[in-house]
Amino acid sequence: QVQLVESGGGLVQPGGSLRLSCAASRSLFSFNAMGWYRQAPGKERELVAAIRSSGSPNFADSVKGRFTASRDFAKNTVYLQMNSLKPEDTAVYFCKVSMGPNDYWGQGTQVTVSS
Repeated sequence: QVQLVESGGGLVQPGGSLRLSCAASRSLFSFNAMGWYRQAPGKERELVAAIRSSGSPNFADSVKGRFTASRDFAKNTVYLQMNSLKPEDTAVYFCKVSMGPNDYWGQGTQVTVSS
C-alpha cells in the first residue's frame, strides 16, 4: 500500500505561481512511474506531467514552458512548480504513482487561478 498526500494548492492571481507537493509513504525508488494529473469541473482527468524513473519529465502541451517537476528522494516527495498560471489551469490536481501493476492516487489539491 502507498499513501500520497498532496499540498500546496490555493487561490492565485493570473500570472502567479504555486508549488504543489506530493509526499509518499515510501521511497520514491519504489515507483516505476509518477505523475501529476488535473481535473477541471465537467472535464476528464488529464495528465499534466509524467515522471519516469529516469530521464526528463514529459509535460502536456498546455503547460510546457510554465510547469516543471522535481523529486526529493530524501523526503519521498514529488513537486510540481507551476508558473505563469492561467485561469484555465484551475482544477483539482492529483499525484499518481505506479508500483508494479498498481496505481495509487492522492486525494487531490485545489488550484484556483482567478483575479
